Amino acid sequence: MPSVRSRLVLSCEHASAHVPREFAGLFRGERAILATHRGYDAGVLDVSRGLARRLAAPLIAGATTRLLVDLNRSPHNPAVYSRFTRDLPLPARRALIARFHAPHWARVERAVTQAARPVVHIAVHSFTPVLGDDVRDFELGLLYDPQRPRERRFADLLRAGLAARAPEVRVRRNAPYRGTSDGLPTAIRRKRRPGDYLGLEIELNQAVLGSRRERLAWVARLAPVLREALSRTS
Repeated sequence: MPSVRSRLVLSCEHASAHVPREFAGLFRGERAILATHRGYDAGVLDVSRGLARRLAAPLIAGATTRLLVDLNRSPHNPAVYSRFTRDLPLPARRALIARFHAPHWARVERAVTQAARPVVHIAVHSFTPVLGDDVRDFELGLLYDPQRPRERRFADLLRAGLAARAPEVRVRRNAPYRGTSDGLPTAIRRKRRPGDYLGLEIELNQAVLGSRRERLAWVARLAPVLREALSRTS
C-alpha cells in the first residue's frame, strides 16, 4: 500500500498579505485592509507549515494578498479580482493571472499528479469569527463534496478523530462555506476521477489562531488526526 506521506498534498492559497512593490500604488491610502481577513487568512501559514513538517507533505503556499488576485477562485470567476484590481485594463488583469494565479494552480496540480493514489489534497484556510450578522460559533469547518463518498468518509474520519482527541473543538461540515463552491479543490475535482483525488478544505476560526502557541497547538491536534485518516484511506 502507498505510504501515508506520499499521498498528502497541502496548499494554502491565502497565506500572505504581501503586495509586490510595483503594485503598491493600488492600495495607496488603504493598506490597513491588507491586515484584515479581506487581505489574507491570518494564522494559516504557521499551521500549514507545521502540518507539512509533521506529515512530510509538500506545501504550496500563496505569496501575495488575495486582494491582488484570489488564488482560491477560478480564473474565469469575476471574484478572482478585488475592487482594487477588477477595473484594471484587461491586459493588466491577464498579467496578474499569468504571474501569480496560474503558477500556483500549476504547482498544486503538479504535486497532485506526482502523489500516489488516492491523493488527498487539503487546502488550509481561516475565517473571520464574525462576518456581518453571521457569528461563526465553531472552531473548525470541513469543506468537501458530499456527493463524493470518499471525501465524505474522509471528513467523517477527521471529525471522529478530533472528537476523540480534542472533544472541546466544535466542528461543522461545509461551513462557513460550501465545499462545492468555486475554488481550487473544486476545479481539480472536475479533472480527476473520484477514486484518485480527494479534495477537502480545513477552515480554522481566526479567533483561535491569534498566538503562535495557539497555532502550534492546532498543528499538534490536526497532524495525528490527518495521519490516522490517511492510513484508513485507500
